[in-house]
Amino acid sequence: MVSATRIVNGKVYDPINNIDGVIRDICIEDGRIVESVPDSATRIEAQGMVIMPGGVDIHCHIAGPKVNAGRKLMPEDHRKDPYPGTAVTRSGSGGIVPSTFTTGYRYATMGYTTAMEAAVPPLSARHTLEELHDTPVIDKGFYVLLANNIFLQNLIKEGRQEEFQQAVAWWMNATRAYTPKLVNPGGDEPWKGKRNTNVHDIDEKVDGISPRQIIEAFVIAADKMNLPHPAHIHCNNLGHSGNYRTTLETMRTAGDKRLHIAHIQFNCYGGEVGKQPASKAAEIIEYINQHPNITCDVGQVMFGNALSMTADAPLAYMLRGINKNKWVNADTECESGCGIVPFTYQGHVYTHTLQWAIGLELFLLTENPWQVILSTDHPNGGSFMNYPKLIRLLMDRGFRRQEIARVNQKAIAKTMISDLDREYSLYEIAIITRAGPARALGLKNKGHLGPGADADITIHDEMEDKEMMFNAPRYVLKSGVHIIADHEFREDHTGRLLHITPEYDQKIEEVIQPFFESYYSVQFENYPIDKSYMHDNEVISTGST
Repeated sequence: MVSATRIVNGKVYDPINNIDGVIRDICIEDGRIVESVPDSATRIEAQGMVIMPGGVDIHCHIAGPKVNAGRKLMPEDHRKDPYPGTAVTRSGSGGIVPSTFTTGYRYATMGYTTAMEAAVPPLSARHTLEELHDTPVIDKGFYVLLANNIFLQNLIKEGRQEEFQQAVAWWMNATRAYTPKLVNPGGDEPWKGKRNTNVHDIDEKVDGISPRQIIEAFVIAADKMNLPHPAHIHCNNLGHSGNYRTTLETMRTAGDKRLHIAHIQFNCYGGEVGKQPASKAAEIIEYINQHPNITCDVGQVMFGNALSMTADAPLAYMLRGINKNKWVNADTECESGCGIVPFTYQGHVYTHTLQWAIGLELFLLTENPWQVILSTDHPNGGSFMNYPKLIRLLMDRGFRRQEIARVNQKAIAKTMISDLDREYSLYEIAIITRAGPARALGLKNKGHLGPGADADITIHDEMEDKEMMFNAPRYVLKSGVHIIADHEFREDHTGRLLHITPEYDQKIEEVIQPFFESYYSVQFENYPIDKSYMHDNEVISTGST
């Protein structure tokens, strides 16, 4: 490992520190950015190159049982895309759901150094941690699914908010998670149970509780615990015409408290249920523009192969007709569900084109790119390997117009996309791929290049073709380690685990334990993940900030 490095003569884009294309030196020592290094430090000549912090993926699906099930559904995809081992890297396979090794290396080849797995049931936390341990180079963490947890819902129904907050903190500690994830709050358990129904309005009560009550309880708990990242919400009615109303009501429920809406593109549809949707991106982004407490990631649809992978089990069951030969629905006891359906987004299909255009509208209409973060909800909207092409769509108006001309024009007519001439700058790209997600996650040492920051750095040759530019950085440094140099892997690296440890009253365990003994197949004392289980050299605990 090189302990000290100086990067010279490159254009630096560091929005957190208000640096916009300024030529300056970047100094690294012992894995951190520092003010200066000795003259003997390794020198990287970056003339004609662009320097940015390492990319941060705020929402993706890369580890855990559901991801493994997705891999099993796509064996032909892996056979077409083997990833051979080298003297530095380990072998794996690619495709829409890559193997653990390939996932880490392919993020690195795009200059991404941090990624957050977006949906893990507590019972699956051990499996997920092992897969994240197996995912090289990048730092990573996961969000734990709690909105359809029967025990927590009972506390909400009974108005026991203080015990609810203590229980959420206990679950965060027990699973080594980063923040609570809400998926179709209040809708999964009634669908799995005898009612076989879903909720369609956030004020609709099923078994005595509504989605709004669940959302409000988690928003308040996250605020009181001062979590670095707020409740991370997959809204109700995802994918249904008219669901933009549900999205607006979900955001209003937060009031002035922080809230993050996941893959918001899938919740920006007008029209009536059962009929073709229309774009309501303008209405959604207008609300976000007026409410700085709201952040979102887009969940951009990209044409080509994808795989619906969601804890929204009713949605997955509805989508099963897309691929009748391959689909999975599964139950996680007392906690969540899961659905997986492989499919392909196609430009001639009305709905697919509309989804693609809505995502671009959200990016191009935002007044504050710090609130609207780049994602494809990998692999739901397409592979994370599409990020360079998505960046080109945002930066190159001419290329975007060419792509618009190739797709379903009836769908394009239902959007504003043809009238939007905005082109993102490199500074804005650094916001939506690096500084913005790091700030939304509360990761103070990531997403910037100021002294004290993690030395996660990407250096790109400056090119007119921005897809090519972001597809192949010349240098990637992770914690100061020279992972890629002159486009070649030179080192491997084991990233760290990002998790939080909010304080809680241990008396809550006396309330939780009887429920386990009555309803769970695992014994209560075996459920929490003990420190002795963790790979200590990987763990970074952020605590509550």
